[in-house]
Amino acid sequence: MPVNFARRTNWDLAMSETARALEEAGNSGQAVCNLTVSNPTICGFQYNEQAIVAALSVPAVFYYEPDPRGMLHAREAVCDYYATHSASLPPEHLFLTTSTSEAYSSLFRLLCNPDDEVLIAQPSYPLFDFLAQICDVRLVPYQLFYDHGWHIDLAGLRQQITPRTRAIALVHPNNPTGHFTSAVERAQLEEICAEHGLALIVDEVFLDFPLDGQKPQSFAAGDHPTLTFVLSGLSKICGLPQMKASWIAAFGPDREVKSALDRLEVIADTYLSMNAPIQHALPSWLAGRNLIQEQIRSRCRANLATLDQLLAKRTLISRLEVEAGWYAILRVPALMDDEELAALLIREHDVAVHPGHFFAFPDTGWLVVSLLSPQRCFSRGIESISRFFR
Repeated sequence: MPVNFARRTNWDLAMSETARALEEAGNSGQAVCNLTVSNPTICGFQYNEQAIVAALSVPAVFYYEPDPRGMLHAREAVCDYYATHSASLPPEHLFLTTSTSEAYSSLFRLLCNPDDEVLIAQPSYPLFDFLAQICDVRLVPYQLFYDHGWHIDLAGLRQQITPRTRAIALVHPNNPTGHFTSAVERAQLEEICAEHGLALIVDEVFLDFPLDGQKPQSFAAGDHPTLTFVLSGLSKICGLPQMKASWIAAFGPDREVKSALDRLEVIADTYLSMNAPIQHALPSWLAGRNLIQEQIRSRCRANLATLDQLLAKRTLISRLEVEAGWYAILRVPALMDDEELAALLIREHDVAVHPGHFFAFPDTGWLVVSLLSPQRCFSRGIESISRFFR
């Protein structure tokens, strides 16, 4: 008799048409401009390799000193990072994790019983669906709408709240829309959470990458009338996705924060996931983050300027406003399904893009492109898309 697997893992594992086209292109040696890249370590940026490696080579890595929250000196370095964002964070309010995915998982376990609900914005990154299913949590979407910039449909969000709702999650700035949650929206979200006894989960991995030169405010700063968890990590902040270092920071009313921290400590103590070398290296890597951040911001701004220049040449494509992050959203004629279009662009026009449905856009006519791509490749890829729609 065959083994029965858990229902939570009954995913559709078939390869998408876009992924199949990209794989075929790679196998045939076809030169494709990949405008889906999200890994900064393969984008031609200059890292201080010697300093990064040296931070791992300290004698202290040979000693095992487990702490459910993470080593104190590593947590203090994260607190210093938030101080640059005008936020006061006590190190005891911080838990180190190996990824924001692990952080989400810990928070879902902390806040939700099986089949409880977490509200999540759409469009957004599809990873959340898998994280929720693994934790037996149901994601309920609330919509973002575009009107000279992106906004939260707060009235619609309220209508999605049920007795099983436990938290509201948002990404600040959002991925892929690249917009920041406004101060007015933040205040209303906190009011909604307080009214319904909900936690607020805020993912800030792209916080340090504004495209307009302004310094945005972190949800770690300011007052916290409701229980708030802020997530981030080195994958984006330091351009080091391979080093697997992230965190959860807790804010809010004292009694709720203490209860949350006590429970999170048991969860963290059960896994003790982050290894010693990464924790010892974390302060050095955070201290050197400006080198890679400046390169990424410069690349993204240059590619965005190139995009605007090329789209100004009587093309049928337009782009939506973007405030921050590594992506741009293109509005294109809805000639066919977005998945079919993305596969066609790979096979016949040598350019790879994300179809809009990948980020849960509700209709056709959307493509998402990465601003991290090397500039020559990015320009060539956008020109190919423009020619297709000209």
